[in-house]
Formats: sequence, C-alpha cells, structure tokens
Amino acid sequence: MMSREAVITNELGLHARSAAQIAKLAARARHGVWLVKGEERAAASSIIDLIALECPRGTKIAVVIDDPSDRDVLLAISELIENGFGE
Repeated sequence: MMSREAVITNELGLHARSAAQIAKLAARARHGVWLVKGEERAAASSIIDLIALECPRGTKIAVVIDDPSDRDVLLAISELIENGFGE
C-alpha cells in the first residue's frame, strides 16, 4: 500500500462533481484506490462513498492505493485535490 496526504482546498469541499472527477481517475487503476479521513475509508471509484465522507474545505485526507503499479492514479488524484478540482 502507498498513500499521499492532501487537503481539500476548494470552497465547496468534496461534492458530487469533484467526487465524479476522483471516481473517473480511480477507474483507471488496476487495484483498489481509497480516500481515508480519520478512521473512515471510502472507495475512490464510488461517488456515493466519497460524498459520504463529508469533507468540507480544510479536511485532511489520504489517498491510498493497494498496489504500487497504480502510482500514477495516486498522483493524479492527489494533484486534482490539491488544485481544488479546477474550481
């Protein structure tokens, strides 16, 4: 497993549109991709799971991958989050 921490920076936090962007990137992975907030863990490929994490602006999360071969997905999702989902 590999992980990278990120902070939700966009004004609206992690909402449906931003969750869909993450899910689209996660779909490229061959193995599991997760977003972790505290003790909660959500499948990055599930928009509903991501929204259920309830991540407003300023929330610290970790992007976690099950296999190092998906490192490009890890980096892409982390960058998307850090750039405020382009909003």
